[in-house]
Amino acid sequence: MNVINPKKLINSKWTKLNPLNSERHFIVTKVEFDENSTITRCLIEAVINKRVQEIEWSELKDINTWKHGWK
Repeated sequence: MNVINPKKLINSKWTKLNPLNSERHFIVTKVEFDENSTITRCLIEAVINKRVQEIEWSELKDINTWKHGWK
């Protein structure tokens, strides 16, 4: 499991281990918190084509899908 500090998630870099459409490297571009400091929204951007998608931030903890940093 990838350990993630929600407060340091913005601008973090991630590698998708099973890329689709050659989208392998991503940057977290937006993180929104509620009044309890819980993440309510997380947007990632593919580096290759700038496509933005919303994901559940906890998906980044899955070591079978995501690796922290660009590998």
